[in-house]
Amino acid sequence: LKIYRDLIFNNIESFLSSGFPILKSLMPEGQWQALVRDFIVKHQSHSPYFLEISQEFLTYLSDQAPPQLAQWPFALELAHYEWVELALDVSTEVFPAVGVGQADPQALSDEDLLNGRPLISPLLWRLSYQYPVHRIGPDYQPQTPPNQPTCLLVYRDREEQVRFLESNAVTLRLLQLLEDGALNTSEVFGQVARELGYEDETRLIEPGLGILRELFSLSILCGTRS
Repeated sequence: LKIYRDLIFNNIESFLSSGFPILKSLMPEGQWQALVRDFIVKHQSHSPYFLEISQEFLTYLSDQAPPQLAQWPFALELAHYEWVELALDVSTEVFPAVGVGQADPQALSDEDLLNGRPLISPLLWRLSYQYPVHRIGPDYQPQTPPNQPTCLLVYRDREEQVRFLESNAVTLRLLQLLEDGALNTSEVFGQVARELGYEDETRLIEPGLGILRELFSLSILCGTRS
């Protein structure tokens, strides 16, 4: 029986080590193994699939708030950040097959962009964290969050690579409104300008178009619709 227990533990520990390498690197090996054992004992997994163990572990961290992580107030956000990479890597979502300008986004005129509704890649996650999770490691472990949240775009590109891009709250808001699809690009720029308190609602058009063209080049945006 011990052989089977050890086999199960070693398999789960190995999978979690590969899925959460930064989180593991922060603690002594014994503390990490104690955390894994606590997960196995206390968490009732709802999936038999190994690929979903990481998500079950994240749920355990959120639900149980294990004392092994008390000295790392950013641990849950860090674990989520690490889990997102696997989630996107195995996602079965595909780029939409409709839209203008998918083959050559640079061929879209400013007017096309302003009057259209850009298609957001289903392989994009807009993330906002209290802590700068993309910088955390053994040499950087902040105990209090900075004044501004950390905004990240995590996406899978057309070469099937998961990429991370540091962003800001304005870009995340633009993408949220574009994804809703109720407004065209020009209307989205005006909406965000009003939210920022700008008297000139066209103030975001020039910088906003630059942001959109960059996002097209990264396959975060993948076409437009009318």
